[in-house]
Amino acid sequence: MDNYVTGGTIRRLREARHMTQVQLAQRLGVSDKAVSKWETARGLPDISLLEPLAGALGISVPELLSGELVINANRSANILRSSLYVCPVCGNIIHASGAAVASCCGVALPPLEAEEPDEAHKLVRENFDGEYFFSIPHEMRKDHYISFMAYVTTGRFDLVKLYPEGCPEARFYPWGGGYLYWYCNRHGLFREKL
Repeated sequence: MDNYVTGGTIRRLREARHMTQVQLAQRLGVSDKAVSKWETARGLPDISLLEPLAGALGISVPELLSGELVINANRSANILRSSLYVCPVCGNIIHASGAAVASCCGVALPPLEAEEPDEAHKLVRENFDGEYFFSIPHEMRKDHYISFMAYVTTGRFDLVKLYPEGCPEARFYPWGGGYLYWYCNRHGLFREKL
């Protein structure tokens, strides 16, 4: 993992919960001197304490490791502002409709940034039986392929998972407007306004 919890993060979160070092230590079953060492960067909490520490501080383990709290001020979350994450180890696709800290296979995942498609990743759109039919003239080898297509509108997020040696195509009901995203495992995320 790239990050590990820092003393400044522990102290900031502990103080935000109006807890003393002694109180935090009692909740974790460690000495207050151990908490003091963590906060002054003279020691680190054991990995077995990360989950209980995050729970005591009222955050998730990924938030604790990144040092960034996820605060979603807009509970309704605009789906058009969705974030997509892809694990480089297992290929897992994670969708978040608001701010998120995502990790998979022990790796902290940054949100993907969509680019304009180039000639090798150009989207072909057709209307077929009242639906959108999208295809991409892209090779689909085991080491180079389109992993997914996602149609995103203000109220919907539809994703079609694609596989190597398959066809890079998908059908979606036209919900109106929005964006189509597609992801190449070598070249990243692409987006086109519909």
